[in-house]
Amino acid sequence: MNLNSSDDLNQPNWLRWAKQIQAIAQSGLTYSRDVYDRERFEELREMSVEIMEAYTFESREKIKLTFASDEGYATPKVDVRGVVFREGQILLVREKIDGAWSMPGGWADIGYSPSEIAVKEVREEAGFEVKPERLLAVLDKKFHNHPPEPYHIYKLFILCEIVGGQAGGGLETSEVAFFAEDNLPPLSLERNTEKQIQLMFEYLKDPAKPVIVD
Repeated sequence: MNLNSSDDLNQPNWLRWAKQIQAIAQSGLTYSRDVYDRERFEELREMSVEIMEAYTFESREKIKLTFASDEGYATPKVDVRGVVFREGQILLVREKIDGAWSMPGGWADIGYSPSEIAVKEVREEAGFEVKPERLLAVLDKKFHNHPPEPYHIYKLFILCEIVGGQAGGGLETSEVAFFAEDNLPPLSLERNTEKQIQLMFEYLKDPAKPVIVD
């Protein structure tokens, strides 16, 4: 979803309000049995859609489908990234959607553990078979310099070791390459930032560095 806002470390107030209103409405619809309360929660959900429609380039129908259609208690989404090094360089893939580069990864799928997601994403996006070694960081996306978006997202970074396979793009990626810390390509900022990749290199230099939860 394209947001009509600059890439700022702090979310614009309208986005924060829309997300909070939507979360309240979704949880209220999940647990409320009173018909009048449910009507009020439906009104809140419509209000969150109206806010998003006013500040984005997306249609009301798409906003409802992607932003205001979930059921159950509202919780953050989870994005898992596989962190892979070879000869002092980090593995990145070129995203077809924007032509920029990111660590292989994506949404956590139901039925898979975080480690299994990391292995799956590296295989599908980069062609390598990997073995997960350790969790490096759990980052709340809102505290990092990503473009604003309608979801609250936790990002998990899992260090992996190559055990087989060979470099090759996938359905969502067109190129695979390893990059030095001082020679990074244009990054897909919706997926990773330069500061996050630099953090991954800190773990390469100091394997004893503790897990960061931010």
